[in-house]
Amino acid sequence: MREVVLDTETTGLDAHSGDRVVEIGCIELINHIPTGETFHTYLNPERSMPEAAFRIHGLSDEFLADKPLFAAVAETFIDFIGDAPLVIHNAEFDIKFLNAELARLERGPIPMSRTIDTVRMARQRFPGAQANLDALCRRFGIDNSRRDKHGALLDADLLAAVYLELIGGRQPDLVLGAETSVITVEIRRIARPPRPHEASEAELAAHRAFLDKFVKNSLWDQP
Repeated sequence: MREVVLDTETTGLDAHSGDRVVEIGCIELINHIPTGETFHTYLNPERSMPEAAFRIHGLSDEFLADKPLFAAVAETFIDFIGDAPLVIHNAEFDIKFLNAELARLERGPIPMSRTIDTVRMARQRFPGAQANLDALCRRFGIDNSRRDKHGALLDADLLAAVYLELIGGRQPDLVLGAETSVITVEIRRIARPPRPHEASEAELAAHRAFLDKFVKNSLWDQP
């Protein structure tokens, strides 16, 4: 089963008032395990970076100035995600931004129905607890020490580990090389006394009467 863990960074919070996507990170999963295949790009948003957004991800106007426009990478991005379910933390936010970018190119939207929202999963599993990515990393003992700022590919990598825990964790029988336990069963035979095999007097008489119904002086009559 193929899935894609996806994250974006943007210039702000409102996709319909001029905010744009500045980074996309995707990680491929097969049977919930990362394969090492990724898609990652920074994007020129064609606008200035607000200070509030810069403090979150550290992507400056100078850094993004020579990066490609979304139009230049759209085809590669769409090919990478294919028709796989998309694992996203707060899926509505990222899908809204990606669909706004696709709409500018007059391309069809990504339906919400193909997303797996890990925020929703976390809130259902841990009602009332924090559901942000850092809190979930702490809960599951996932090392997020590299995350001094948000980053789409880094966050997708952390989310892949969080997602695996949310669905129940790594199953030992699905991992090559995992140790297996062997159960030894001791089988003991119970001794019983031998059964007698010699015919009884009653059985011999019944057999004699049965033979007499057919022939006389048969083979069975011979001494």
